[in-house]
Amino acid sequence: MGECIFCQIAADELPSHRVYEAEDVIAFLDVNPLANGHTLVVPREHHERLQECPESTAIALWSAVTELVPAIEAAVDADATNIGINNGSAAGQEISHSHVHIVPRFEGDGGRPIHAVAGRRPDLDDDDLEAIGEAINQHLK
Repeated sequence: MGECIFCQIAADELPSHRVYEAEDVIAFLDVNPLANGHTLVVPREHHERLQECPESTAIALWSAVTELVPAIEAAVDADATNIGINNGSAAGQEISHSHVHIVPRFEGDGGRPIHAVAGRRPDLDDDDLEAIGEAINQHLK
């Protein structure tokens, strides 16, 4: 994936401000940060969406996130963090390489909760929720 910027960073072909390295995962500061300490956690291998990652990579990715969160919060004196994945272009994914955002948050920073990422919210009743839950269960492997 020579054109993928995250693959190039993982291969040391492009510079980055790395904060974490493991066998399957790297993490570096976002060059267009939403807050001080905004970090991207990225599989070394190219996988466009989270569900394309092998299980071992997904485990390594989440392990890195859980290790990085307290370190990032302490480094920038954050009160909390948002952790997010834009999984596909319709969800706002701009780089076609799966990655996790860790965005430090500060009291009074004007940021919004994760529920603010969606547009119109659906008006669902219990029957709707039951039907959706059943459909999800039918599609689980």
